[in-house]
Amino acid sequence: MGLKIGTHKFDFQIDDSFFEDREYSMIQSGKVSVALELEKKETMLIGHYSADGIVCVECDRCADQVEIPVEGDFHLIYKFGIESSDDETLVVLHPDEYEIDVRDSIYELIIVSLPSKFVHPPGGCNEEMIEILNQYSLVADDEENEEWDDDDEEWDDDEDEDDGDDDGPIDPRWSVLKNLN
Repeated sequence: MGLKIGTHKFDFQIDDSFFEDREYSMIQSGKVSVALELEKKETMLIGHYSADGIVCVECDRCADQVEIPVEGDFHLIYKFGIESSDDETLVVLHPDEYEIDVRDSIYELIIVSLPSKFVHPPGGCNEEMIEILNQYSLVADDEENEEWDDDDEEWDDDEDEDDGDDDGPIDPRWSVLKNLN
């Protein structure tokens, strides 16, 4: 409310305490710099958020901590009014509000900047956990390593069809069904 018309810049240093306050956060810790450029106009505010830093999450393979770089930006429009909005880039502020709580917006920016998979670089996973996974996996070792390393490779659906070959390992649940004849 006290901002004059024009552009205003704010810098936030996000640390571990920010993520600890979040219930059920997938991020365990981190250090992220967030810059907010807020442009105030007569009837609205335009916020440009940008983030850069590193967060620690659980590796999807071995469950150890892995550092993931975070870099991203997005825009939000803050409009004064009393009606609600379904647009995710528009936040409606009641005319009596005098502060904007940007915590949720910053957290959302960090979350959407994360990749879909959290994994260590090749050879960085906990070897003990990988051995346990290999021990209980139904996929042969050569195929499993290929599966873990080739994230960009598309799977060929034709390989899943039964062509009568019994070259590979068979899931024990399916082998029991073969004996029902």
